[in-house]
Amino acid sequence: MEHKFEKEQRWNELAGEYQTMLYRIAFSNLKNRADAEDAVQEAFFRYMKDEKPILNKEHEKAWLIRTTIHICMDILKSSWHQKTVGLDESLLAESRSVYLPYQVKDDATLEAVLKLPMHYRNPIYLFYYEDYSIQEIAGVLNEKEGTIKTRLRRGREEVKKILTEGRP
Repeated sequence: MEHKFEKEQRWNELAGEYQTMLYRIAFSNLKNRADAEDAVQEAFFRYMKDEKPILNKEHEKAWLIRTTIHICMDILKSSWHQKTVGLDESLLAESRSVYLPYQVKDDATLEAVLKLPMHYRNPIYLFYYEDYSIQEIAGVLNEKEGTIKTRLRRGREEVKKILTEGRP
């Protein structure tokens, strides 16, 4: 009985510590509240189901971020998601009506970041909004540091184009 209580307590600690950050990452990838919540829930479920030992807090955090991003990619690749047609106006309205803890109302830069392709969006988001270093991002995304630097540079260029020219 004690063992079950300890697992439940650990679950609550994890949710309290990482839920908001993982939700922001999922929302920046999926741009949809319900899908983002599903992705975070699935990431926690996979973590609790996984029996492998976690080395430390940073490894735990990186594992959860990487898993959340992979779940987001799976959702975006799913046939259901590919066969549905979203309304651009409703998507834009939804993203504007959801003010995340880090977001300032009418944050044009964040809206530009959300328009980026995923391979630019994730490094830019982790670097600027979650304060990860290039080395940490490379570890989380299983990429080389040079790749992350290139994606950050190109992503910044794309954000600049979006903000100045109004196009993705």
